[in-house]
Amino acid sequence: MPVRSVGKGALKRQYDYIIVGAGSAGCVLAERLSADEACSVLLIEAGPRDNHWHLSMPAALTYPLRGTRFNWAYETEPQPELHNRTLFWPRGRVLGGSSSINGMVWIRGHPWDYDNWYNQGLDGWAWCQMLPYFKRLERWSQGADDYRGGDGPVGVVRSSYRNPIFDAYVAAGGEAGFPVSEDFNGRQFEGFGRFDMNIWKGRRQNASFTHLKSALHRSNLTVLTGCLVSRVLFEGTRASGVQYLDGSARHKILCDGEVILSGGALNSPQLLMLSGVGPAGDLRRHGIDTVLDLPGVGQNLQDHLNTSLKYECLKPVTLYGTDRFPRNALIGLQYALFRTGAGATMHTEVGCFVKAGDNAPLPDIQHHFVPILVYDNGRTPPDRHGFQVHVCPLRPKSRGHLTLRSADPRDAPLLQPNCLSEPGDAALMCASIKLTREAMAQPAMAEFCGRELAPGPDVQSDAQLMEYLRSSSVTCYHPVGTCRMGNDDRAVVDAELRVHGADGLRVVDASVIPELVSGNTNAPIMGMADRASDLALGKETLAPEDVVIADYDPIASAQLRETRAS
Repeated sequence: MPVRSVGKGALKRQYDYIIVGAGSAGCVLAERLSADEACSVLLIEAGPRDNHWHLSMPAALTYPLRGTRFNWAYETEPQPELHNRTLFWPRGRVLGGSSSINGMVWIRGHPWDYDNWYNQGLDGWAWCQMLPYFKRLERWSQGADDYRGGDGPVGVVRSSYRNPIFDAYVAAGGEAGFPVSEDFNGRQFEGFGRFDMNIWKGRRQNASFTHLKSALHRSNLTVLTGCLVSRVLFEGTRASGVQYLDGSARHKILCDGEVILSGGALNSPQLLMLSGVGPAGDLRRHGIDTVLDLPGVGQNLQDHLNTSLKYECLKPVTLYGTDRFPRNALIGLQYALFRTGAGATMHTEVGCFVKAGDNAPLPDIQHHFVPILVYDNGRTPPDRHGFQVHVCPLRPKSRGHLTLRSADPRDAPLLQPNCLSEPGDAALMCASIKLTREAMAQPAMAEFCGRELAPGPDVQSDAQLMEYLRSSSVTCYHPVGTCRMGNDDRAVVDAELRVHGADGLRVVDASVIPELVSGNTNAPIMGMADRASDLALGKETLAPEDVVIADYDPIASAQLRETRAS
């Protein structure tokens, strides 16, 4: 059988667990499940290994992000509210998945996000129940405390790259009247501040490096790369294995425990539908026999949409010219020798979580501040020193869907996110632009902030701002929700991530998230997968932990849990 096997586990005909997709969730699951020597685990990844320097060097992000070697490089359908533009949606196709090509901003989200899931009847996902799993994941550079983990597998550092424009940005937020946060993942989520990044000693902490690498010596773990799973096999409604493609050859592997789909918010629902699990009418149109009629598969697609304000920079403190000789050579040499310097960070060092909407009870927008002008997803180089501030609503109301393009697993699914289909999302983005302009006009930014290049000083009215949003908005790379966790007839998985109506089948990845978290999605997905490993093994989950959060009372979640239990 011509396969590409990584590690010491030999390929067998049958496993206790088969995990499809070696991304942020799949790598965590493979390590946790194979730690039990009694379990045999197979992990299957469609992409290659993650042993290229583009994937380990943080500042090299733009190469895999804009290429196709490690990237599914999806594109959406034309977006009616965005002048019918198609959007580029990169997703990782490599060991580590999107954690191998993302921006490495390590944010858990607001505690309310998880309490909101819990209050929808999803026991186990409240903030106090998730916090111990986030702590178990982390090896935080400033040490363990009530909020942070100190000896976990994922190295996390507070951004520390010295560039005066970063400090000026944070100071400007304070001058504009917003809070300043010392730790977005700690006591205070709201404010301007420095991000945490999953970078350790200058290396990207992707899920393959943090979890899979340490488990490859185990004989009970087999890892296949370059193999595309084409469908889940069923005996009745019980998942009994998978079929995968290795080149043009088809192979079957059986499972007597659980098949776990961890392909992400786009690939997992596609695979379910290819396997006969999804809206029966859609399946019939592609000649696929229905195993389970689950109309929610592929629905509830959500993403963080963002636009950016671009400014000239009055001082040469940006990344302009760093991609040219000799500066690029010097940066590469310093990184190769010492794992330090401009190559050892992604430069998304600072940002904010603040309130832009009228009477917003929680932060509702996020900034990513970038010290370079970015055009066409980095494919067009900048022509001057400049910086930009990305703004995005944290909890958009717009919902989309994905469907099969064909019954061929090699065909990308049809992606229709319906960006800005809810008017409130556009209104909040317009308010975000106004807020950002106010912050950039503060004294702290005066020595750096030159002419506004986009939207431009002539774009002031709501109608003009709306036109700018339609022409400029792009993804934040955070699709979720297409195999939604819930208890209603449109949900795909239950609170333990088991597919409704099926036996031996779970989904553990971004697709199960019912509503977007407030921020970047990598840390939440890894935390959810860590908890899901205990569920799959039938282990007792970690005890809840209650901590104080500024301007929010997560204790109410614990009280609600006790009331519901009684």
